[in-house]
Amino acid sequence: MTELGFTVEGIAPEPYAATPVLMARIGISADGPEPIHAVALRAQVRIDPLRRSYTDDEGAGLVDLFGRRERWSTSQHTFLWQHTSTVVPGFTGDTVVELPLVCTYDFEVKAAKYLLALDAGTVPLQFLFSGTVFTQGAAGFSVQQVPWDRDADFDMPVAVWRDLVRLHYPAAGWLRLTRDTLDALATFRSARGLLGFDDAITELLCEARELR
Repeated sequence: MTELGFTVEGIAPEPYAATPVLMARIGISADGPEPIHAVALRAQVRIDPLRRSYTDDEGAGLVDLFGRRERWSTSQHTFLWQHTSTVVPGFTGDTVVELPLVCTYDFEVKAAKYLLALDAGTVPLQFLFSGTVFTQGAAGFSVQQVPWDRDADFDMPVAVWRDLVRLHYPAAGWLRLTRDTLDALATFRSARGLLGFDDAITELLCEARELR
């Protein structure tokens, strides 16, 4: 049975995607000379916050996720970022394939909150690989599963995430509001003759500061 090994060689923004997508370059190696006809590759991508240290500013941004720093020894755990998949074309020996990582700038999502809090350094990722391997068998194709112990760690520079955000949301962010809040904000905007929701929120913040 052909054994496959996996490494993560790099991650970079996909510049031509309509939505924020990072592309992970995955190196795949087969341990024998037999050709691989195809691989239906799946990966679970997780964030392992214990693999890096944090500045005081970063710690303040992570309170919502992990509580205060004195609790981190029990509150910080590896958590799911996303599931992803791709089809690997046929190869012999070694190959490299791109695995899409679809991203969101929704601050209500745990991974986005974590990424937003980081100022510099790296994002500690863990890739857990699975899938189906198609090889040549005695009576045509042979099918085998990628073993569940195939994984790889990768420390993605925070700058890669920030470059992706700047590419799709230049000088802006994304904020999710309830329908009632959005309707109330629209009413306030119209009553004040403001051009956009950004102007409405800015005026509300100014009034709040004046009341202090």
